[in-house]
Amino acid sequence: MEKIIGREAELDLIAKYYDSNRPEFIALYGRRRVGKTFIVRSFFKDKFDFFATGILEGTYEEELTCFCDSLKEYGYKGNVPNNWLDAFSALASLTAKAKRKKRCVIFLDEVSCFDTPNSGFIRALGHFWNQHASRQDNVFLVICGSATSWITKNVLNNKGGLHNRKTHEIHLHPFNLAKTERYFASRKAKWSRLSILQTYMVLGGIPYYLNMLDMDESLPANIDRLFFSEDAPMRNEYRRLYRSVFKSPERYIDIIKALAANKSGMTRTEISDAAHIDSGSGLSEMLSDLVACDFIRSYRNGLKKNGEFYQLMDFYTLFYLQFCASPSTDRNYWKNTLNSPIQNTWYGLSYERVCLAHIQEILQALHLDTIHTEYYSFRSKVTSPKVQIDLIIDRSDDFIDLVEIKYSRTKYEITKDEREKIERRVSSFINETKTKKGIQTVLITTLGCEQNLHSDACQRFLSLDDLFA
Repeated sequence: MEKIIGREAELDLIAKYYDSNRPEFIALYGRRRVGKTFIVRSFFKDKFDFFATGILEGTYEEELTCFCDSLKEYGYKGNVPNNWLDAFSALASLTAKAKRKKRCVIFLDEVSCFDTPNSGFIRALGHFWNQHASRQDNVFLVICGSATSWITKNVLNNKGGLHNRKTHEIHLHPFNLAKTERYFASRKAKWSRLSILQTYMVLGGIPYYLNMLDMDESLPANIDRLFFSEDAPMRNEYRRLYRSVFKSPERYIDIIKALAANKSGMTRTEISDAAHIDSGSGLSEMLSDLVACDFIRSYRNGLKKNGEFYQLMDFYTLFYLQFCASPSTDRNYWKNTLNSPIQNTWYGLSYERVCLAHIQEILQALHLDTIHTEYYSFRSKVTSPKVQIDLIIDRSDDFIDLVEIKYSRTKYEITKDEREKIERRVSSFINETKTKKGIQTVLITTLGCEQNLHSDACQRFLSLDDLFA
């Protein structure tokens, strides 16, 4: 199999747990296409004592048949199981025969698919672990799935037979820019950091999507082929993505669409109104599910505990809803709209989200990673017109950094008009928060900032290179 890039920490954890000399129950989860199955199959080189994968949208009969076929493949010769208790009893008989001197590795992939309504799958899995697997020191059980919310509810926070039974959990997140650059290098690609950034804005740090790139083509040519060509492979991914993660995705998609229409994020009440979902009908749980799946982020408006906002952060979804939900008939749409206002505006908004996805890298570049900081956003309530600051870093050394983010294909130049806007945002923040701390303004650009008469409106400057650290 291909060499794994950017997952060294996760591989080290799996190796550590593998060498523990005790029964292990590992829950590995993350967004669809993020590389969960690949990392497990690569670590074990496809040498499992039992492996089964669920069928997306399969029926009870289909899921049980699939599991039973895997039992036969690994040597089970007993009666055909009629239900999940029988199926796991058969699996227990297989694991009992495994040599005690080596690990007995059981891998259940897309495990949520097995759990069809009223199937009893979770109870049977809990019984298998409690009655059989946990009593064998050599058992190494890995369950894996894209339905992060299902794993959270049914395994991590289970109140029944699986309560506190998993021994470890690994949440596989998308690549950051640094890992994405390493992936490009592994494919011998000589792309600039600006091109890698633009790719990240379209595909995010999702390894499967990145693997679809033709490194001999330009980025615009790749985007046209993947999204706008006659048989564009990424055009149908949107529907598959949310159906693979949520068994009833319709209301989740309504939330996603509402957030996509509001670049600065929305409160719970605003989402309820825009998505036409009653605030008492599980909205909080759905928002928590979307956060756990890395689709959205929650953040605070200042330090208020009840000032929580939600913002869409999945780059593929943002691109799809902006440009593909009502697809163009132009098969070369991206090349033909290069440097157009719609592209430039989208790049600017997307770069803000890229920076918000790399806050730890920003703190490191500002040498703030060794002191206590809190970060949040600010929306004015009094100032007219309204003022918003997407990133504020509140420091324990009695300073606050107000972060401005600007995307440009060349060095950014602060104009007189932009200087006045920055000063107005700073003044609004001070007046409304009544802060006594010192204020510094940080400017994050792509390729740096030209020094001129107005550049002293900011005290610190970062560039795209700092996000790749």
